[in-house]
Amino acid sequence: MSTVDQWFSEYAESHQHPTNKLIHWICVPLIFWSILALLYSIPVPSWISDSIEGYNWSYIVVFAAYIYYLRLSIPLSLGIAIFVIACYLIIFSLEKTGLSISVIAFSVFVLAWIGQFIGHKIEGKKPSFLKDLQFLLIGPVWLLHFIYKKLNISYT
Repeated sequence: MSTVDQWFSEYAESHQHPTNKLIHWICVPLIFWSILALLYSIPVPSWISDSIEGYNWSYIVVFAAYIYYLRLSIPLSLGIAIFVIACYLIIFSLEKTGLSISVIAFSVFVLAWIGQFIGHKIEGKKPSFLKDLQFLLIGPVWLLHFIYKKLNISYT
């Protein structure tokens, strides 16, 4: 397994243009949230929900991703945990309004990916995930590592 800095170095190769970076600061968190929200909105069969109170499909994906982040960097995994909690708080708030989480999440997902591809068109390089799907998980922590650096928090 590559180190976190090796992943960041390779990811950064296709994220040099300031406009592409700005687009990623907006779109990567939106894509992350929209995936959680879409998974959250998938109905759970009653035979599962009757036996496991509060069960949701997104929890499995979050758990698996979190194991990945823990192996990559414990400090960054803590930051991701805070971000995941914030994502769920938004989802829970939307749920209380009665609005369709799946429609909102799908719309955000599509628009954010359009933004990502515009950013990469400006960059002149293909998205990293086309080389390795793990880069879909690297994007959020790549952004987070800049916050850690700004706050002088070690992430390795």
